[in-house]
Amino acid sequence: VQRNDAAPHRVPRRDRYRFQLRPHNPDHKSPGNRDLVYLEPSPGFCEKNPRLGIPGTHGRTCNDTSIGVDGCDLMCCGRGYITETMFVVERCN
Repeated sequence: VQRNDAAPHRVPRRDRYRFQLRPHNPDHKSPGNRDLVYLEPSPGFCEKNPRLGIPGTHGRTCNDTSIGVDGCDLMCCGRGYITETMFVVERCN
């Protein structure tokens, strides 16, 4: 799954100093003058890459109920995950 499918990328034209910008996914609109454009693809953060200082996500704890970056769907990169329920008994005042 490509996470930046809406991010445009550059396509070289004959003129060496001009670029025609097209979205990665043809169903998305072309970028405007004030849109952020990525010239290189982002590195993958799922797998360990010591050269880039990326620790990977194997063995990390995720939040099953979160839809953010700490959520299991994103953090586990489609590898699946195991949920664990813990009951903790604590003394209260």
